[in-house]
Amino acid sequence: MIPHLSNPTPPLRHSSLPQESNTPEDQKRLQVNADKLPDSPCVAVCSTLFDDICRGCGRTVMEVSNWVFMTDEEKKAVWKRILAQGYPRRD
Repeated sequence: MIPHLSNPTPPLRHSSLPQESNTPEDQKRLQVNADKLPDSPCVAVCSTLFDDICRGCGRTVMEVSNWVFMTDEEKKAVWKRILAQGYPRRD
């Protein structure tokens, strides 16, 4: 038995994700400036093998696998959503 696969953590579901904030201050903070963001939100804490949403970057499996094919506008939309949800994070 492979030790790191013997007791996987339960999948992260959409309902357990932080909700987006709607205050004007939070919305201003969440405005995405594509020139200041790295190309990818990956923080090398990948969990898409077991989870629908990566616990590190907050992207879906489809977003992770298609990131290199996405347009800048599509990436910006993903960045806006994951920042609003408190991603990326390393914990």
